[in-house]
Amino acid sequence: MTPIPCRPADQGPRQNHLLAMLPDSVYERLSPHLEPVSLPLGEVLYESGGSLTHVYFPTISIVSLLYVMESGASAEIAVVGKEGLVGVAILLGGGTMPNRAVVQSEGQAYRMSSRRFEQEFNRSGPLHRLSLRYTLALLTQMAQTAVCNRHHTVDQQLCRWLLLSLDRLPSDEVHMTQELIANMLGVRREGVTEAAGRLQKAGLIHYSRGRIRVLDRPGLEARVCECYEVVKQEFNRLLPDMMAE
Repeated sequence: MTPIPCRPADQGPRQNHLLAMLPDSVYERLSPHLEPVSLPLGEVLYESGGSLTHVYFPTISIVSLLYVMESGASAEIAVVGKEGLVGVAILLGGGTMPNRAVVQSEGQAYRMSSRRFEQEFNRSGPLHRLSLRYTLALLTQMAQTAVCNRHHTVDQQLCRWLLLSLDRLPSDEVHMTQELIANMLGVRREGVTEAAGRLQKAGLIHYSRGRIRVLDRPGLEARVCECYEVVKQEFNRLLPDMMAE
């Protein structure tokens, strides 16, 4: 399925923080090449090994980067929302994606052809510097996710996943079935059911029919492992104020 073109009636490309941080002169040069698209839940933007035809700048959507095993089992290695872009492999000289990119939370994004993005990147100007800093922050998120999945409880992983999602969404509600969350975290569905039940019993979330509404964010932050804060601080260090909203 191809992402559905949408009218540019949303609040514009500069909802994406990387685009918002570009100087006006660079943004004006790139804006004619930014195509608004709607990203439905579950839409696969790239498969592992797929050709990188476009890079995506989410605005009010979240894209999950997944590593997929030969057996079909998968686990999330990072999430990308309004703070970044999907397609960083193009920055490092790779013409294909090393993982699957699938829409975790539906919404809007802007996309640009990889060729046009590379042209601007190779100018070694502001987009070049911002993109490399973002890539470093993304690598930190990937490394921390691997550590978290190995050493922390499902409750802590679920809290981390919810908080990372909230940082990238305009509301306090996440639409995702427990089965999909289990696939993202690489754990059994029963484990997610039990963890969500404990969080709901503690009054931190309300879960119903694939909708998770966060009732007590400070409570989630008190229960989450250190992995969430490590990732957030690294984004703030490399790209100040990006995650402040």
